Amino acid sequence: MANSRVKEFFKLGEVGNYILGIFKKPDPNKPTNFNLRMMHGINKISILMFLGAIVFIFIKKVIL
Repeated sequence: MANSRVKEFFKLGEVGNYILGIFKKPDPNKPTNFNLRMMHGINKISILMFLGAIVFIFIKKVIL
């Protein structure tokens, strides 16, 4: 019973599953094209830049 509470607490939902799905290895059985690959590449870059900016702001406000 406690195990199910822990799983429910850490449930990510649709948005979390989408974000984690971007960084997974692509399924070889799915058809892809150039535009789709570029879109996912840009999404990866933007998520990493956003997280980097959050870390930078945190360091600037808290430490300095």
